Amino acid sequence: MADPLRPVPIQELTSLEQGLHWQVNQMVDGLESIEPVVGQLHASLQGPVIAVSGEARTAVTLCCDRCLRPFAHALAFKAEERIGLGGSADDIAEALEFDAEGMAEQLDPQGSFDPERWIYEQLTLQLPVVNRCGSGCPGPLSWGHGETITDPRWAGLKRLQP
Repeated sequence: MADPLRPVPIQELTSLEQGLHWQVNQMVDGLESIEPVVGQLHASLQGPVIAVSGEARTAVTLCCDRCLRPFAHALAFKAEERIGLGGSADDIAEALEFDAEGMAEQLDPQGSFDPERWIYEQLTLQLPVVNRCGSGCPGPLSWGHGETITDPRWAGLKRLQP
């Protein structure tokens, strides 16, 4: 069983030359998954930046936007991110000689890095915008079954038909 993820003080990361590595096999707070999140994560300090990389997978239950039935949906990510520690993104970029465009997040150097929150954010970014249970989705129960239900908001257009 993997160690549970816990926030790590930035000061602790500064004392570890190789950084920290986590094997993940647990439920993640805030993510209503139907199975544990499984994967790995690595965080190390590189000057004024925390370099984070990892990959993980799980499954969640979603509600189809078309037929309103629940269905299982796999979530997975493989990501790398640089998180700045205090100062401006331009100052950090200058110190490390790289483009700061891809660095949107900043942490307080006196604060901590929360690996569980990072995994949660990466997985929720993988959630679909439109939830569809599949290509064979039957649609709403009223489609093609018995009496046609007409939305009263279309009544004005219906009068225009010859």
